[in-house]
Amino acid sequence: MTLSAEIYLAHVRAESARLGEVARMGLDAAVPSCPGWTVESVVRHVAQVYVHKVEVLRLGARPEKWPPDFSGRETFEWYDEARAAIVDALEKAGTGLETWTFSPRDTTSGFWYRRMALESVVHRIDVEQAHAVVTPIDAELALDGIDELLYPNLGGPWWEEGDTAHPIDATVRITAAGRSWTIRADSTSVDIRQGAEGDADAEIFGEPMPVYLWLWGRVADDVIQTAGDEDVVRAFRGRLKEATG
Repeated sequence: MTLSAEIYLAHVRAESARLGEVARMGLDAAVPSCPGWTVESVVRHVAQVYVHKVEVLRLGARPEKWPPDFSGRETFEWYDEARAAIVDALEKAGTGLETWTFSPRDTTSGFWYRRMALESVVHRIDVEQAHAVVTPIDAELALDGIDELLYPNLGGPWWEEGDTAHPIDATVRITAAGRSWTIRADSTSVDIRQGAEGDADAEIFGEPMPVYLWLWGRVADDVIQTAGDEDVVRAFRGRLKEATG
């Protein structure tokens, strides 16, 4: 966690409410950044994510035989129930409960405060893009989202077998709002460091919201600025897609 529990919870509430509000403009709208998905796909996906994390926090472990059959649930009724349930589960757990996470560095419920806030904001953007009503992301949350996407999503121990189509073998620097991250990637590892020390083969920079959304593949390349080797930028984008897909 880098923001406070109260701030994360406020974002979960606000982002999930906005997602539901915009989704009610039409469930059949296509989501441009998620080919094959409609707004209804997003809403049902987020509801399932919320319910899964409720169970993780209840059990302290991943639930077995997941997912149950949710096909009979009416979309908005299920979503509204799930968004209330995840807030309640987080509040009851607090931030120090030992539980399953996918971060090698954090196995507490505080991890899920952060993850659920950022899960909510990315998918809020999905439904807003579907209805062409995109609203800003809080700059501090976007910066926190860049940090979280880089670790644990990208920089975890997922590459030790060299299972990547984008080995890169280069250093990439990301900068937004005065914060920088330096990423050294090769076929078997991705090392993330705070700061802008040393040379970089490619740099990616811009305002927090567009950089964050670009990293998640939600916006086109023209919303960010780059310098250095464009082949490295493209390979890095491919590696991100592998890590977040």
